[in-house]
Amino acid sequence: MIDTLITYFQLPLVQKALIVGVLIALCSSLLGVTLVLKRFSFIGDGLSHVAFGAMTIAAVLNLSNDMLLILPITVLSAILLLHTGQNTKIKGDAAIAMISVGALAFGYLLMNLFSTSSNLSGDVCSTLFGSTSILTLTDQEVWLCIGLSVVVVLIFILFYHKIFAVTFDESFAKATGMKVEAYQLLIATVIAVIIVLAMNLVGSLLISALVIFPALSAMRMFGNFKAVTICSAVLSVCCAFLGIVVSVLEGTPVGSTIVAVDVVAFLMACVAGKIMGGRRC
Repeated sequence: MIDTLITYFQLPLVQKALIVGVLIALCSSLLGVTLVLKRFSFIGDGLSHVAFGAMTIAAVLNLSNDMLLILPITVLSAILLLHTGQNTKIKGDAAIAMISVGALAFGYLLMNLFSTSSNLSGDVCSTLFGSTSILTLTDQEVWLCIGLSVVVVLIFILFYHKIFAVTFDESFAKATGMKVEAYQLLIATVIAVIIVLAMNLVGSLLISALVIFPALSAMRMFGNFKAVTICSAVLSVCCAFLGIVVSVLEGTPVGSTIVAVDVVAFLMACVAGKIMGGRRC
């Protein structure tokens, strides 16, 4: 087993997959705590479906670089969900459901009407649940992921206290003169970037797992925001690494394997939380 792992780790395609998978898991976990506490856990699910719809449009238009279309549309949708969803008659959860279902339906419709692929069902399944594309990453895609991940981590570190304030009490933060709308815009943009990055790893339907499970697992054991954030990041990175390794060794789907490891980690965290006497956030 060890010899097999060493052999696999020497392959460039596995090294790229591990780098990208770990970075995406790290970025997802950082904002996951904020989204769970703000009751926006399913925004990742909604935005992933928007990204799926944008991807089909890019495919229909035969764009050589679909990221030029997917990222702006996903960012705009994130801004609309976090801003207008709280200030209109259609509240956050309903807005997420509407955009999620609508984008998914239109995306699948476009794939059926304009697809030139001979294996449409396979393409749809790979897009929704992830595929082996994580093992065929190009150097350009890897560097793009590294660059965007560094930006996300730096933003979280530099604006940590502002994000903390906006997460727990928007009204108080606004009363102190903080530009809450600007930081909501920042959070929305970062979330959209993470969603787009994660699509190749776990697929559109499983992205929320990377955001939700590490945060909930950490909350079973700790009650401090900083401790929960750090624990969430560590758990997410470890689960992604283990999931990719198991997927490579056993030939299982990458995204589903990572999510399965996250679920097991959550169950273990629940047990550990009871032993440690941890409290929920």
